[in-house]
Order: sequence, then C-alpha cells, then structure tokens
Amino acid sequence: MRKRQLSPLGVIVKKRLIEVGKTQVELAREIGTSGKYLHLILIGERSGKTFIPKIAQALGMNPDKLNKIA
Repeated sequence: MRKRQLSPLGVIVKKRLIEVGKTQVELAREIGTSGKYLHLILIGERSGKTFIPKIAQALGMNPDKLNKIA
C-alpha cells in the first residue's frame, strides 16, 4: 500500500501542529470534524474550504494564506 503525500496545505498545517504541540486529532476535535476527515483535507482528497478559517484560528495562522494554498 502506497503512503499518501500531504498536499501543500497539509505540509503547512502539519508543520504548524508540531510548532504548537498539537496532534491532528486534537485539531480535528477543536474545529468540529473527525480525525479521518481532517486527514483527507491534509492529503488533498477533500477541499475542506469550510474548515480552513477554523484551522487557521486554532493554529494562530492567517486564513488568507491558507485559502491561497488550499
């Protein structure tokens, strides 16, 4: 089975999660979705447009920057 690659958005979010000391599961819970759905957003299989502002807020990031990448 081939490991899925993170999308450009996924790479940025993953780096930020490490910086702030959060897990994907914690972030998913904060933004109101499942860990599995967040994973699909981070690998680019789902756009996650409705969650981008919530992700940005939870991680203290600029939502405009994330929207441009997504």
